[in-house]
Amino acid sequence: MRARDAGFEVVYQGIRLTPEQIVSAAVAEDVHCVGLSILSGSHMSLVPDVLDGLREAGLDDVPVIVGGIIPYADAQRLTEQGVAAVFTPKDFGLTEIMGGIVAEIRKANHLEPHAG
Repeated sequence: MRARDAGFEVVYQGIRLTPEQIVSAAVAEDVHCVGLSILSGSHMSLVPDVLDGLREAGLDDVPVIVGGIIPYADAQRLTEQGVAAVFTPKDFGLTEIMGGIVAEIRKANHLEPHAG
């Protein structure tokens, strides 16, 4: 809801999607960013599959943002694999999170950082 309030067009696909379904939706919707919320602890298997699928679909320039209960070491590994940002329960400033997502989208599209 906060992303919509901040002006994002949000395409919500539901819960328990496969990596293939997520990639398919990203292709069909021509997204600027993929956001994954994973609370099941399966982030180290699901996220790399989504990243691989996006690369195979030619969407390797689309930033992937992950949120959930993710240990610090896993968050580091995910960013090393190509995740643009990882947010955990310690990240509760929604305005700052929205700003971080915008920054990642701008960076992926080779746009100057927003002034102001």
